Amino acid sequence: MSEKQINAVMVEKQVLHDHLFVFKFKPEGWTIPDFKPGQFSSLGIFKPDSTPEKPKLLRRAYSIASSPKEKAALEFYITLVDEGALTPKLAAMNVGDRLWMDPQLDGHFTLDPIPPGRDLVLISTGTGLAPYISMLRTYNKTGRWRKLVILNGVRVARDLAYVDELNRACAEDPNIHFIPMVTREPNWGGRCGRVNSFFEGDEYQKVVGVPLDPATTHVLLCGNPDMIDSMQKFLEERGFREYHQRKSPDGNVHFERYW
Repeated sequence: MSEKQINAVMVEKQVLHDHLFVFKFKPEGWTIPDFKPGQFSSLGIFKPDSTPEKPKLLRRAYSIASSPKEKAALEFYITLVDEGALTPKLAAMNVGDRLWMDPQLDGHFTLDPIPPGRDLVLISTGTGLAPYISMLRTYNKTGRWRKLVILNGVRVARDLAYVDELNRACAEDPNIHFIPMVTREPNWGGRCGRVNSFFEGDEYQKVVGVPLDPATTHVLLCGNPDMIDSMQKFLEERGFREYHQRKSPDGNVHFERYW
């Protein structure tokens, strides 16, 4: 599929608030290929001075929130960055508007390196939650994990998304735990503080029912690089090791930086 043509249409737009959106885009003239939860596609809009002879595409990569089982459209969870080049244009789009979507889906932030039956701790900030939604939708009730912990840190409670879906998964399976955390709204009624604070003391074991044990647990980190650096340091001090396909294939910390 050439980058010289518009090839997707918006079929759904959820406005969670004025800076937070869930979009679904349906391919036109091509079929969504098989992909793995945790991978990404790129969305693009042609610049005003673009021509068929010299196409100039403004594009960015975004993690896919939908499951590969869903073939009708790809779902993306995106925050509007006011000074961003592309997200203001995406936020202004409506159902029926068209853009370019990369038909080649890619990325290594998947569960492939992790043996089945481990405890999985999926930590994110903001829209870093997206790949974990894809993982939950794909692997839930398949025996892929022993315990699943999904932790999402945001600034204020209105920045939390997919809450009903996550709470429903927890209600259906006591081995799934959703931990939303808010940093700038102390009276919201849930856990407050940065995601790191959940792992202080014995809070993790109280909630999950098992210790945070590097022998049985893999941790995925997605989102703000500062969170990733802080959590990686914390985990390595407790016996975890960064995963690397060649250098440390037995590592149990995996990450995806969002900028």
